[in-house]
Amino acid sequence: MSFEALPDGWRVWNEEPSGRAILVYRPDVFSGDDLPPECLPTIYLTNGSRNARPGAGQYATDEWHVVLFLEPEIEAVAETHDGREAGAASAVDVAARFAAGEIDYRAAYQVPREDYFERLDEYVGGESAAE
Repeated sequence: MSFEALPDGWRVWNEEPSGRAILVYRPDVFSGDDLPPECLPTIYLTNGSRNARPGAGQYATDEWHVVLFLEPEIEAVAETHDGREAGAASAVDVAARFAAGEIDYRAAYQVPREDYFERLDEYVGGESAAE
């Protein structure tokens, strides 16, 4: 499966021959002038190990993981699938749910960032999300 069905606003940032992929949301507004670049919503599709040990991700597993990061340490969605096709379909689904405003990104944060959330609300789930 390719990522041709990605919703508006999402882009393929990287797709490796091994099948791993990185998708990003609205890199045009997460440039530092509008929204902080470290908050770029990013979906990783990988078959790397999810163990917390340093370097564990370089070892391929039979499972494919879809993780939506809101910041480097902030995970909003984490799913595991048996194959790459199912993982890729899930990544597109997560992207669509995020763009539609169906993922509660506020719940992923321990420390609220209300100014940031209000600004992000302008791009997620509304008319400007499709720009």
